[in-house]
Amino acid sequence: MKLTVFGATGRTGREVVRQALDAGHQVTAVVRDPARLPISHGALEVITAEVTSPDALRPVLAGRDAAISALGPNGRKDVGIASRALTSIVRAMEGGDARRLVTLSAVPVGPIPDGEPLIYRAVVLPLIQRIFRDGYADLRAMEDEVRRSSLEWTVVRPPRLTDKPPTGKYRRVVGGNVARGHTISRADLAHALLDCLDDPATVKQAVGVAN
Repeated sequence: MKLTVFGATGRTGREVVRQALDAGHQVTAVVRDPARLPISHGALEVITAEVTSPDALRPVLAGRDAAISALGPNGRKDVGIASRALTSIVRAMEGGDARRLVTLSAVPVGPIPDGEPLIYRAVVLPLIQRIFRDGYADLRAMEDEVRRSSLEWTVVRPPRLTDKPPTGKYRRVVGGNVARGHTISRADLAHALLDCLDDPATVKQAVGVAN
């Protein structure tokens, strides 16, 4: 495929770019600072663009097959970037060639699955939601924007991210979250994002993933 990757300099985004290139895809990485993407490859194009401007994004989406967004806040100062950026990405894609969009969200935005321990349901999750409420509100707004679009979208909801090596053994639930799945490596998350691209079962669905 010809892919456009947003958030390519983040720790998950870099994994998406590496694995996409290893799989033989042509990748356009949209970044704020090219120096933060230490990857060189003949099938990689790195472009600096303003992700909150649909006009700036149309050229980086023209002629592409799909887009993956690994965008998320880098600290409290960036809260709001997911909904603002995805609004622009959706606008740019709806008038262009690429129709397939896979974007990153988070477990607390989705439903609590059956089988979770009482302490997690009653104490841990509410505490996490309270501490990071602004970030999760941003992700909910982002999901709403994507869901209203005419695109072939998928929202992927991971739990806490780690930097462990890839296992290829993560679990996935289409339309829900993974019970008792409280972490996933960024490498496995990147694989899950890419795996959704050509899986029709994930189109217009939220997908929970966890190790």
